[in-house]
Amino acid sequence: MKIAKLFGATFALLSIILGALNSHNFKKILPETATESIDLSLRYMMFHGLALLILSVLSVEGKKLISFFLIIGTLLFSFSILILSFQSQIDFNLSWLGPITPIGGCLLIFGWILTLFQFIKD
Repeated sequence: MKIAKLFGATFALLSIILGALNSHNFKKILPETATESIDLSLRYMMFHGLALLILSVLSVEGKKLISFFLIIGTLLFSFSILILSFQSQIDFNLSWLGPITPIGGCLLIFGWILTLFQFIKD
């Protein structure tokens, strides 16, 4: 479960760093809706980073699969929102990333459903 710990700690670290940048720098250059989206993506990144750290030390059957869904889901959900938030600053059409966000969200939901089933089963 080293990978879950690595991603969990990285997600938590990035959410703190990017949150500080969002509060102090990004709000000067981005529209309010973009900085609100960044806040949302970082909140999800932190929650799932902490969930991965907790999951890595629990004795839960199927935690590798659960971790997979939480990691990929967070990468797709949070990072697509982060990148899309900078659309106004980039001279490149990033609208193709829009459908990536709900795919990431679905993977997160599936990871939590698996977690719930494992807790019920145990």
